Amino acid sequence: MNDKEDKDEKKIIQQAATALKLKADSAYRAIELLDEGATIPFIARYRKEVTGGMDEEQLRQLEKQVAYARQLAERKATVRTTIESQGKLTTTLQAALEQATTLQEVEDLYLPYRPKRRTRATIAREKGLAPLAEMMLSQKTYRGKPTEYATKLIDPTKGVNTAEEALAGARDIVAEQVSENAELRRWVRQLLNRQGNFTATLARGAKDEEGKYEQYHDYSEPLTKVPPHRLLALNRGEKEGLLSVGVALPPDLAEQLVTKSAEQLNLNDARSIFREELQSAIADSLKRLILPSVVNEVRAALTEEADAHAIRLFATNVRQLLLQPPLQGKVVLGLDPGFRTGCKVALVDPTGKPITSLNIYPHEPKRDWAGAKRTLLELIRRYKVEVLAIGNGTASRETEALVAEVIGEAPAPKPAYVIVSEAGASVYSASELARQEFPDLDATQRGTISIARRLQDPLAELVKIDPKSIGVGLYQHDVDQKGLSEALDGVVESCVNYVGVDLNTASGALLKYVSGINKKVAEAVLVYRESNGPFKSRAELRKVPGLGPKAFEQAAGFLKIPGGTNPLDNTFIHPESYPAATKLLELVGGISSKRLPSPALIKEFRSATIRDERKLHEVAQQLGLGSPTLRDILDNLEKPGRDPREELPKPLLRQDVLKLEDLTPNMLLKGTVRNVVDFGAFVDIGVKQDGLVHITEMSERYIKHPFEVVSVGDVIDVRVLGIDAKRGRVSLSMKLK
Repeated sequence: MNDKEDKDEKKIIQQAATALKLKADSAYRAIELLDEGATIPFIARYRKEVTGGMDEEQLRQLEKQVAYARQLAERKATVRTTIESQGKLTTTLQAALEQATTLQEVEDLYLPYRPKRRTRATIAREKGLAPLAEMMLSQKTYRGKPTEYATKLIDPTKGVNTAEEALAGARDIVAEQVSENAELRRWVRQLLNRQGNFTATLARGAKDEEGKYEQYHDYSEPLTKVPPHRLLALNRGEKEGLLSVGVALPPDLAEQLVTKSAEQLNLNDARSIFREELQSAIADSLKRLILPSVVNEVRAALTEEADAHAIRLFATNVRQLLLQPPLQGKVVLGLDPGFRTGCKVALVDPTGKPITSLNIYPHEPKRDWAGAKRTLLELIRRYKVEVLAIGNGTASRETEALVAEVIGEAPAPKPAYVIVSEAGASVYSASELARQEFPDLDATQRGTISIARRLQDPLAELVKIDPKSIGVGLYQHDVDQKGLSEALDGVVESCVNYVGVDLNTASGALLKYVSGINKKVAEAVLVYRESNGPFKSRAELRKVPGLGPKAFEQAAGFLKIPGGTNPLDNTFIHPESYPAATKLLELVGGISSKRLPSPALIKEFRSATIRDERKLHEVAQQLGLGSPTLRDILDNLEKPGRDPREELPKPLLRQDVLKLEDLTPNMLLKGTVRNVVDFGAFVDIGVKQDGLVHITEMSERYIKHPFEVVSVGDVIDVRVLGIDAKRGRVSLSMKLK
């Protein structure tokens, strides 16, 4: 990188840091680490001194802004070079390019110089009508009539047979030139954004028989007020051919647009004989060229914002779902409900290992209710089943009634049950990963095992499924799929590294999300583990083929080894800090790293020795560490092997069953939040359909978004507001009085 490039790069990072309210030096060093191949989880956890303590979200935003700025700089350079090669780069244009802050501005400036397909304007130029177009645009002809000048350009050999044809061709040239004016396009775009309306009607010949888009059959709303979920609904309706969607200016403003555009271009000379011709050309330019193009740009920009919002919403829900607390050490009986094909049953031991699988047929058409009960009771007695996990698909509530009866007749201690989302279970069961994991089982058995395991460790099981199939989003199949995949991969990576991974039990699906490890390296780790037995230390990772020094640096701190030769290997303390951690243990009380001190001793040391920031800094310097890293080491020594999910509330376990008919207004219930959307939250209260808590019913105070109050997986108290038995809908409130 030469001096100019280095200066430009620093300017890019400085601007990003300013926008995100970060220190420029910290931002520059963070980008250096990212460019060198460090992952965001690694930087956030192990390079706090370098970045000034940036968290993952700040790092992702910084990376995104710098990537956009680099793309913008690259595009500017390409456009500048292209225009310069045409011999048309002026000082003014170069300055405008340098000042452009968005890709759209750069494209607007480039538009007049972009290679064009054959247009009405190019045909008119070929007919020699450019001089007449220049007269229209200059507005400096005050004598005579337009036809007099047009008549001089009549040339049947070129296809110009009348004065009117000459004027029409000249207007085409003017219309195109007007449409390429960057300032005018920017002004029209701003006008549309400020005063435009989204409109929708039922598409011609379409029949919305289910009334899916009924509210949009005659719809108009200012662009400034359309929420993201509504915009995505409009886009989906249009894609399905049921809605005709557009963007329009208010009628009075649309009528004034030609005059206003002429004023914007400084082309409003009432004395010019070409004034009416110019206005006609501007009107044509607006209607035929500018507005359709700008409307597409405005819709694309708004859709991009709506996509980003929906992706953030989906990513937040996925994160909360992945970080649900595990129900570890339990024998779980999973049920995948069904009618004709029966209910699939899979029993797994406390480690998730399958014990047995079979089918029962309590529902239509066999209706062997008694036989199904006997089978489940026998499994519960024989294997001491503690929890039953019921998939929430077809026949879920009917199967729940069966399970409630079984629990009532089961010996003490009675098991409990949980309704588990089975979203993506069928995707997993048919995947190559599932076939490798359970080669001797069929797809239905694999899916049922997945349902049971989701209760034992949601993160370890759900990473095996495409995040888009997890079922906690809104319009996830309509948004930008590349952006969605990148965001969700980032969320899964963040969650896996936040929780940490047991190196000796983790699946390849889990390992590939560990910082610094890709699918190929994950497979190499599994092969090594299979050939050599359990890892005894993190240092042994260096022997895995394909796992080089960089990958070790990035991954080691997130891979834990319970019961290994070095107890530090079961903490988030990075091997690079082991020497400092060993010195710290000596300070605590002469204890070696082979035996960690009790949490109480670490707590006492922290309280007695490191009472304030100054003392903390002194001890950190003595150990050759930064203060943030010393804090992290102390936290990990105090809670070795800690799973951060343990601090979250456990799943809501049930032993009885509730039907829609049992609900009455003002009934108080406990429920589990299944999905959070812009307008509220869907809550499982134990009936067939999840109930909806509208955002207005979430708190006595005003809230901007449901995330201020609830998250996926939260167990909350709700009050029944209303029951629509016909449509199977339940409205709920978190206002209990």
